[in-house]
Amino acid sequence: MKTLKIMKKLPLLLAVVLLSFSCSNDDDNNNPMVEPQELNIVETAQATADLSILVDAVVQAGLVDALTATGNKTVLAPTNAAFTTYLADKGFNSLSEVPNDVLTQILLNHVIAGSNITSSELAGTAGYTSTLADGPNSTKMSIYYNGTSGVIFNGVASVAIPDVETSNGIVHVIDAVIDLPSIVTFATADPNFSTLVSALTELTPSTDFVSVLQGEGPFTVLAPVNDAFAELPAIPGEDDLTQILLNHVVGGAISSTDLVGLGSGYANTLATGPGDNYLSLYFDATDGVSFNGAANVAVADVVAINGIIHAIDGVITLPTIATFATANPALSILVDALAYADTGTPTVPYIETVSDATAGPFTVFAPTNDAFVDVLGELNLTALTDLTTDQVDTVLLYHIVGANVQSSGLPNGTVAALGGNLTADNTAFTLTDPNDRVSNIVTSLVDIQGINGVVHVIDKVILFPLN
Repeated sequence: MKTLKIMKKLPLLLAVVLLSFSCSNDDDNNNPMVEPQELNIVETAQATADLSILVDAVVQAGLVDALTATGNKTVLAPTNAAFTTYLADKGFNSLSEVPNDVLTQILLNHVIAGSNITSSELAGTAGYTSTLADGPNSTKMSIYYNGTSGVIFNGVASVAIPDVETSNGIVHVIDAVIDLPSIVTFATADPNFSTLVSALTELTPSTDFVSVLQGEGPFTVLAPVNDAFAELPAIPGEDDLTQILLNHVVGGAISSTDLVGLGSGYANTLATGPGDNYLSLYFDATDGVSFNGAANVAVADVVAINGIIHAIDGVITLPTIATFATANPALSILVDALAYADTGTPTVPYIETVSDATAGPFTVFAPTNDAFVDVLGELNLTALTDLTTDQVDTVLLYHIVGANVQSSGLPNGTVAALGGNLTADNTAFTLTDPNDRVSNIVTSLVDIQGINGVVHVIDKVILFPLN
């Protein structure tokens, strides 16, 4: 097989060498010691009959100067047969029918700038790099290479002739045109996503996930690797699995740079909870990038034409109120308060209830850690445990409503919490407790929707009547 590859490569290399030698002789007949000049990428393609359609495409797209410019490049060069098949599959009768803007991006998707990548570097490896094609939000398109058995790009194009050296890069002749990839392209090309692909197709036949993820988007897809699915105790039934898969899709193209810039916060997925409200997703990029405290980004920023994929090491199950309370470190004292109340004789078993996907739905007004610190000072206490478990139980009940009330449904008047009535102002976004103490609802931290209720973060602990 190795001998066959070398023989296939010989005609191309001989053409390159002969043309270089011929040009050198024309210009340097009086100086036989001058070395032949190596051809650039475009000249190499022009010297190869089986790349004539590629040359025509480069000329039509106006990319001749870009591909003759100095600087290292790796070019994946489709053969004439590859172009003929591509044009037929797309319904074009000739290359001239392809819109130039489309053709330009397709050709740029075959160029990896900045380095000469040899076949020996790809052999035995797999992963992603970027091409010169444009992705969403000024990103560059990704390309997946798999060199574990030959070298294949995006699961569709195999290297037929590797390592053709030129003066400004290296050319690998390939047997198919690499179309602009969708999210589905990478999911199916990368064997690390095989379980995910099975879940999207075979295990959820009632939902056409493939059509959705090939759609215009853009989407951000958090793609669990095979090992992540293996950690599940069991694969859920179709209805639950459908919602779980939707819980890994966020509208818009969100890069790891975007997440790091934000630090932490919430987004909405395409999964739905009570009232058909979209479920929330908590991200924390202060040390790596994690989601809902359960899944970490393993491979970031796989860029497709319709969005971005981040490979993650865990399956993000449908979040409960407890998920968001435990995932967000700014709510850790609230979690401590719930656990402390459970050590007594609480009205409800708090941790169990907020963790139960089938409970509720509830609305929880969640005080921040700073709010708890402030109330301890207000009451001249040093620790939460200075209160009895019954007192903490009573306080917590004033933070819970027995319905899923999104911020848009907050009344201007009485709110019936489980512990007693509060007064809401839906213009100022405040809650007034029985002591006329005012808690502000943090407007950037509202409508944190879980499968069993919604959370609104507040800046002051609500107290039961003190007199």
